[in-house]
Amino acid sequence: MNPRAAGIAEGYERILLEHLRSPGEETLRQIYELGRRALAEGVGILEMVVLQHGVLHRILRRSRTTEELLRTLEAGQVLLVESLTVYEMTHQNSREASATWRLLNERLEGEAKRIAHALHDEAGQLLATAYISLDELAPELPPRIRRRLLETRGILDRIGEELRRVSHELRPTILDDLGLVPALEFLAEGVSRRGGFRVNVNGAIDGRLPAAVETALYRVVQEALTNVSRHSRARNVGLELRRQGSEVVCTVRDDGVGFDPGKAMSPGGHAGLGLIGIKERLAAVGGSLTLSTVPGQGAALMFAIPLELRYVDTNSPR
Repeated sequence: MNPRAAGIAEGYERILLEHLRSPGEETLRQIYELGRRALAEGVGILEMVVLQHGVLHRILRRSRTTEELLRTLEAGQVLLVESLTVYEMTHQNSREASATWRLLNERLEGEAKRIAHALHDEAGQLLATAYISLDELAPELPPRIRRRLLETRGILDRIGEELRRVSHELRPTILDDLGLVPALEFLAEGVSRRGGFRVNVNGAIDGRLPAAVETALYRVVQEALTNVSRHSRARNVGLELRRQGSEVVCTVRDDGVGFDPGKAMSPGGHAGLGLIGIKERLAAVGGSLTLSTVPGQGAALMFAIPLELRYVDTNSPR
């Protein structure tokens, strides 16, 4: 038994013996605090049960009468349940936090979709009106002013391109219409053009994924590619998407400068802010992040999300 678990076992034995001598609120408070300590020190729930069972078994062997044995068993059960209350509360809080984060993501995606459509449709109509007005004015103006008008039209063209890009990145219609792989290819093309590095997409999934999974993966890949563009100084990025058993797995791998994982995952780390956001978005759909990086040798981020059959409907409209 490692020193950490041994300390918890010793504390449990002391509290159990005290509870047998004088059961009451004080020993229940002590065992609850022991549970908090165990959780803080990284003792898992199964490890906690096993070590308490070992202590209880050792004390039961010293019981001299049936009545003493039964009293010890009852006390052990009470203390075990009380010590595990901390784990249950933590688990419940985690589930509630995940549900809240998932609801927040859904609302944010809905708002992003509304803004994206407004940019695409309403701003597009205003630009079209501006083009018509310029075309109507052009024949009535001197050549020098017409040239200035053409320059203005070129500026409007660039504004239109930027609006389409922002609209797509807010909520790509291609994700809703065609699915994750085409949306990631479109995203990779834009990021590659702006960032000056090559992004190769290799996707192999059959049919559509659940909408929440597609959205989560699109957003975490978007964040990962943004981090590559800002920090990695990479020349090549590989993006691979595949089904693996009951999971969908996506890997983003670059040949950049890499980073220190400990600093990156800390809440105060500049690059860590993006990674923490990725972990939270994945957690909302039951997913996980695996990070592999060495300073000077690039980085690889692997996202894995379980696919529950009750969520999958490859023929459902988006």
